[in-house]
Amino acid sequence: KVIVFGEGPLPARVMLVGEAPGEREALEGRPFVGRAGKNLDAFLQGAGLKRDELYVTNAVKFRPVRISQAGRTVNRPPTQEEVRIFAPWLLREIALVAPECVVTLGNVALRAVAEKRLTIGEVHGQLLTAQGRPLFPLYHPASVLYNPALRAIYAEDVAALARWLAESKI
Repeated sequence: KVIVFGEGPLPARVMLVGEAPGEREALEGRPFVGRAGKNLDAFLQGAGLKRDELYVTNAVKFRPVRISQAGRTVNRPPTQEEVRIFAPWLLREIALVAPECVVTLGNVALRAVAEKRLTIGEVHGQLLTAQGRPLFPLYHPASVLYNPALRAIYAEDVAALARWLAESKI
């Protein structure tokens, strides 16, 4: 298994936390460089946010896989055990990056960071608090690829994040 480390400036105003690397990320050794990453970049750019100013990582640091019925190696969601194993690493990473705001991408990342069990459908686009700092949950950018009806909601949520960042700038 290949470990995919987070990347970005230290400290960073914003830390994006996804669930786990996919195939492209495991091949390149960088987070969010596949289809979901390209989708994320487009939404960030549309809201005036620059990816190179954000720290990007995942809750689980290796690509979880399974063998499909066709015999291919495909992505699978990380198990609760995998998230639990990497939790100390993620919490230390958050402390080292010292972000002004943690942005979780999807349910897996939200549950890895939040102190209580929440679902992305209930709290997306809302400013919460976790780990002693602001938490802004977003749907995972891959969800928009599979459910185009989320596109407008996602754009609205990313714009709300950008507004909050602009208003809270010190």
